[in-house]
Amino acid sequence: MKEKIYTIPLMDAFRADDECPFCFIERNLEQHAIDFVLGSGASYMEDDIRAETDKTGFCRNHYKKMFDYGNRLGTGLILTTHFKKKNEELKQQLKMFSPGKASMLSHLKKAKIDPENPKTSIGAWIKEESNRCYICDYSKDTYNRYLDTFFELYRKNPEFQDLFQNSKGFCLPHFADLVETAETLLSDKEKKSFYDSLFALMTENLQRITEDLEWFCDKFDFRNKDADWKNSKDAIQRGMQKAAGGYPADPVYKADR
Repeated sequence: MKEKIYTIPLMDAFRADDECPFCFIERNLEQHAIDFVLGSGASYMEDDIRAETDKTGFCRNHYKKMFDYGNRLGTGLILTTHFKKKNEELKQQLKMFSPGKASMLSHLKKAKIDPENPKTSIGAWIKEESNRCYICDYSKDTYNRYLDTFFELYRKNPEFQDLFQNSKGFCLPHFADLVETAETLLSDKEKKSFYDSLFALMTENLQRITEDLEWFCDKFDFRNKDADWKNSKDAIQRGMQKAAGGYPADPVYKADR
């Protein structure tokens, strides 16, 4: 099967010999989105893009990454018009707000916040706003398309099948995404073959990470001070990635200077 433009990033991710090809994809998607929002192309100066960022805003994680990126003026311009919109929305929320009636024993109760089930209209509004992010939305939408592409290649591309079989498996969150997607996209016969391969990959590679972590710790025993590190020098960051995804040892992503 000849590679197509939309399959190349996924093929490249599997060729990268990463602990999780989908972490590799997600990092590229996120960096591309940050470049698009704040990079030299100055998309934040385009009216349609600014309208979207004004409406959606960004999550805490991506505000931090935008700050680290280094384009202070671009970030300032984005925040200025975003806050103008938020100010108008806040005024509307305050007009509509009506406090609930306190019970006789309310002064005896302790604070108990349930972030998933806010009790007030303002809490519900902030919850909705906090779950929106221009960069997250872009990454999630594109990531879902790569899940579809994964199964297309798995079915049709012998080279990709070999890359998959010889990969280092996936982090646990992306492993779960593959299983959930397979339940929707694969036939019963395809599921049997896919799960046999995937589960063997995950078992083998989690054991590999476990052994690397064990040897990393054992190296701190004075009896092993002259022993070879083997593959354990970066076991901490690879273990963190395998457990939760991402790249804990990555440097801060900054604008090109």
